[in-house]
Amino acid sequence: MDEARLLMAARMFDQDALKTIFDSYAPVIYKYALRLCHVVIEADNIVGDVFALFLEQLAKGKGPTTNLRAYLFQIAYHVIVDQARDRRHTTQLDVADFRGEYASPVVLQAEENAALDIIINVMYTELSHDQSHILILRFVEGFSIHETAEIVHKSINNVKVIQNRALKKLRKILNQKYEMK
Repeated sequence: MDEARLLMAARMFDQDALKTIFDSYAPVIYKYALRLCHVVIEADNIVGDVFALFLEQLAKGKGPTTNLRAYLFQIAYHVIVDQARDRRHTTQLDVADFRGEYASPVVLQAEENAALDIIINVMYTELSHDQSHILILRFVEGFSIHETAEIVHKSINNVKVIQNRALKKLRKILNQKYEMK
């Protein structure tokens, strides 16, 4: 079933359509949330909140008409940001090791694993929340510039600027700390 039909069926609260949406998107939303909050229970709660808010929007006759994936990530982004605000910024959002239980079929080499661990550590200790979040959306989740801008409610140019500054800063830090050239 294509996305347009799936969304139409979901708007009528068709159980099969809703189950298909949940089964398709819950795992990726969970991984995304886990990367940012690093706490399994919080990530589970975020997934629950995302789908509860999605159902609320459908009940109001609202919700996505296209690009369901970006819409659900946008909800997840807002839930995560709201939770961070609720904590009054006393704890920094952190990254989880997303290669374990949810590893892709391609097994990374030991050297690649070490390099990835270094990059992830630097991203979350040296870059701003916006910078690390945009890099995750762009290069881990595979969203386009346009979709990323939509998710974080920033202009496309602003996302490009944040991404470029983040990559430049990341490259500089890695070069200084780890002499990677």
